[in-house]
Amino acid sequence: MLSIKRLNVSYGVIPVLHDLDLEVRKGEIVALVGSNGAGKTTLLNTISGLLQASRGEIVFEGSRIDQLAPHRIVSVGISHIPEGRKIFPYLSVRENLLMGACQRKAWGGRQEMIHKAAELFPILGERANQRASLMSGGEQQMLVIARGLMSRPKLLLIDEPSLGLSPVIMARIYETIQTFPRIGITVLLSEQNAQAALEIASRGYVVQDGHVVMEGPAGGLLQSEMVKKAYIGG
Repeated sequence: MLSIKRLNVSYGVIPVLHDLDLEVRKGEIVALVGSNGAGKTTLLNTISGLLQASRGEIVFEGSRIDQLAPHRIVSVGISHIPEGRKIFPYLSVRENLLMGACQRKAWGGRQEMIHKAAELFPILGERANQRASLMSGGEQQMLVIARGLMSRPKLLLIDEPSLGLSPVIMARIYETIQTFPRIGITVLLSEQNAQAALEIASRGYVVQDGHVVMEGPAGGLLQSEMVKKAYIGG
């Protein structure tokens, strides 16, 4: 579904990603693990068109997307849930969800997707008319994930969904993410919490200093001494 080859990205003159290769197959959850500053967010921002690569290519379903504007990348079927729970604080929960369906092809199915969001995260249905800023951090994270689904993506990019959450809320969100392939959504999941991400993933990539240093089945990475020592503490 997604193929990235020899990707190089810089912030000004400072290189961040170096000849990075990665692929995601349809129906997978692929974990992208590494410490803060490793380049994970830069990679997701480049896939979604918020940053431009200096070299390399990004191919989605057989077509290059690395020169497309962000709104065009959404239209081909990629949705990006950024780090940091970026809600529209003074809009209601329902209005936040509708912002995710602003593209024409998604607007017609907006009511169906709002119902789907409430099935995945019942609190969103219960608080549909509440101002989003009044929700807890965990509830806001549920909201931004649901908003990312409103465009009916084929591939969902999720950046650090567990950041700042309690273990109970994190487990609830991860249980929901794990169901996405069953409803036709492939996931590329970026996380510092390597254990949580790899436990629900089929495959994973370990990123250090803008390089992929290890890749393979998620179970194998969980058993890797390097991954345990650097990211799990085992």
